[in-house]
Formats: sequence, C-alpha cells, structure tokens
Amino acid sequence: MAEIITMPRLSDTMTEGVVAQWLKKVGDKISEGDILAEIETDKATMEFESFNEGTLLYIGLKDGESAPVDSLLAIIGEEGEDIDAILKEFKAAAPSETKAPETTKTSEATKTPEAPEKSATIAEPIKVAETAQIPVSANASGRVIASPLAKKIASEKGINLNTVSGTGEGGRIVKSDVENYVPAAVSAIATVSAPIVSGKESFEETPNSQMRKTIARRLAESKFTAPHYYLMLEINMDNAIESRRLINELPDTKVSFNDMVVKASAMALKKHPKVNSQWFDDRTRINHHVNIGVAVAVEDGLLVPVTRFTDQKSMTQIGAEIKDMAIRAKSKKLTPAEMEGSTFTVSNLGMFGISEFTSIINQPNSAILSVGAIIEKPVVKNGQIVVGNTMKP
Repeated sequence: MAEIITMPRLSDTMTEGVVAQWLKKVGDKISEGDILAEIETDKATMEFESFNEGTLLYIGLKDGESAPVDSLLAIIGEEGEDIDAILKEFKAAAPSETKAPETTKTSEATKTPEAPEKSATIAEPIKVAETAQIPVSANASGRVIASPLAKKIASEKGINLNTVSGTGEGGRIVKSDVENYVPAAVSAIATVSAPIVSGKESFEETPNSQMRKTIARRLAESKFTAPHYYLMLEINMDNAIESRRLINELPDTKVSFNDMVVKASAMALKKHPKVNSQWFDDRTRINHHVNIGVAVAVEDGLLVPVTRFTDQKSMTQIGAEIKDMAIRAKSKKLTPAEMEGSTFTVSNLGMFGISEFTSIINQPNSAILSVGAIIEKPVVKNGQIVVGNTMKP
C-alpha cells in the first residue's frame, strides 16, 4: 500500500517549506529512518527522515521548489505500484502552486555591452568639404561683402571671410560675425567628440529564502506593533578590560567581552525580573529563569540562538555555547528549538567597530541590548583628563 509523504511542519511558525536537496531519488529502496531530503524552513535547514519502508515511487517537488505545509512531497510504496489515483487527489500540489527554484537571475541587460563600432567621424580626421558654397555674404560676382572693421579683425585672427556668414544688411559680414565665428571643422569635432552613451541598465534578482522572508515579516511586526524607546548609557570599561586579562591568564580559559556582557545581562535580569518579561495580548509573563538570545548574522539575515539558564553558567560555558551555535547557524544546522524560548536578547556589533546603534525587539521579549565597540578616548577621573575606555550599550 502506497504511503503519502507530505511537506512536514518542522516549526510552530512554518507555513511552507523549500526542498533544499533530495538525498534519495525515484526507485531507491527506503528504510525507516533514512534521510529523504533536506527541508528549508523559516528558521533553519533540517534533515527529513522517512517513517516508512518501501520504494520511492514519486517526488512532488524538485530541489529548490517550495510548497505549503501538508502538500504532496513524495510517495513511498511497493515497486511498480500504480499511484495515478493518489496523484489525482493532490491536484493542489500541481506545479502551478509551487514556486520556481531559487536560482539567481541575471537580466539580459547585465551582459557587458559590446564596444561601439569604430566611428569613422571619430577615428578618422574630419574632412572639411573641399568645395565650399558661396556664402550669403558674397555678391553675384563672388566678392565677399564685409565691413572694414570686420575685415581687419578677420585679418588679425587669420579667418577666411569666405567661410563666414554675414548677419548684416544684404548678408554683409559685420564685426560680431567675425568675433563669434567658429570654424566648421572645430564645430564638427565638438559635435562628434561628445560622450556616446550606449550602455544598458542592469540588475540582479535573487529570490528571497523562507528564512529571509520570515525575518523581514517578524521585524516589521515588532517595529510597528511594539512601542520602542531607547536608553543610552556610556560605561567605563577599564575594570572589565583588566578583569578579562586576569581571567584569560587562567589555564584553559578564554572569554570574550561578549561573554562578559551576556553573563552580566543575565545577572542583572535576575535582579530586575520585570525587564526579563514577555508581552502577550492577554497577559504579561515575568520570567524567573533567564534564557538569553544572541543575535548572529548569517547570509539571509539574523538568527537568534538561545543559551538557556544563562545566569547559572560560567562565562567559559557561555562562550563555548555561543560559538558552537554561531557556527551551526551560519551552516543552517540549528534546530528551531535552539532558537525559541529567549527571555532577553543581546545584539553585539562592537567587533565591527560600530560605537552605538539601536536594535529591534525580538518579540515576545520586552527588551534587547545593543552593544557597541570599546572606544579609547579622553575621560575625566578625579577632576583630571586621562585616557579611558568606554562602551555604549
């Protein structure tokens, strides 16, 4: 009996999934527990295993295609089994409802424009007509009519009056005609030497991944539904710098400033539980446990893996856990469960030299901490200006 495999719901917020890669093909023998494919959710790329045994008879989505949860993904049954009737029942999973593979598209306009053909008017010397027509300033006999002053100026400038058109009475060449005269060859050069624009507008389009679309939607919802207000503070980090130096001198110990910030935040939240709260439409939850999410930049945006019971862990434990989750976040190997349940979030851009910034609350949390770089600057201590180290969280 053929078994229908549908697009699984791999997280609470998942509404559709993308087949990142099939690891089996039609005709392969499938055992229970075999990994059929990698499915990209709104949070991560996860392995999807089979709970059935048999032969893979049908694949409903190609690599890179997406479909809503519960859409037809595959059919497993006995080799040679007729599955036409099953396929007819899943017309909703026809190609018209699946999205095209997520491949980078480049418009034809991005092709490098071919070099303009050599223009004879540019590459070759400009030729002035050898036989000039009699200008309007010449009389019937061909004699040029010009005022004495115009002739004098033309002589001084070396201008051939036969090439000048007069604006005076009867076509007579006057002073202004000579003074404003531009040789025909020069005029032609000015015309043809103007920049020739022959390029085309170009662009690239890359389909948005499920993760990027989800991040954009949630950040927009948070920004426009949760009132944001910002508190700025400048902290003297001299003691923290000295403390870190002493800690890292201990054997097999290595902590970063980020580890210190996360640990300090966890301790502060235990003292101020109202900040360690979550807002829901019908209630406010004051958390007595501290789970801190740490924002991690990935190719498609930001993920927030969560270190649980942060206040109970050492800075070394916190650092090792964050480093491990950051590595797996960038390779899309985090599970949805590892990104859920935060009660507070820390976003640190200090390693990029950013001195201060504002973050968007990671709902349903009530607050987020934005951490900037440690800056060496003049500070006042005991009435004296000295060199100090400050940070703006």
